Amino acid sequence: MKLNQLTAVPGSTKEPKRIGRGHGSGNGKTAGKGHKGQKARAGHGMRPGFEGGQMPLQRRIPKRGFNNIWAKEVVSINVGSLNQFEDGALVDVNALLQAGLLKKSGDALKILANGELSKKLTVKANAFSEAAKAKIEAAGGKAEVV
Repeated sequence: MKLNQLTAVPGSTKEPKRIGRGHGSGNGKTAGKGHKGQKARAGHGMRPGFEGGQMPLQRRIPKRGFNNIWAKEVVSINVGSLNQFEDGALVDVNALLQAGLLKKSGDALKILANGELSKKLTVKANAFSEAAKAKIEAAGGKAEVV
């Protein structure tokens, strides 16, 4: 079999519809466009969302708030939930993801001071609250800003 010997499967191709070619074709006179009206005219294309002059849906619905596309997503975690790590462990974003304490990494990680810490941990994060830093160091650990 060669490329020049390939043929289409019978019934898979159709002749194009020839509109406006007389009554006998079944698509003569108005050529399938009906009688008059906006869609019967040449160049009738309407933009997406056009509703014939009625106020479009995207303008009728009230708009609320502002979505800053450059905002950094900061994920936070409390000091109290770090107790599940072993003594002397290194806690960073990857360790928190593996432990199931974070669902996603986000753009930055901040440690907050809610809860008590009883283990000596080295915590690496983008930001710490003052009280969280004090609790980590009071437990004998280190708070490193990445």
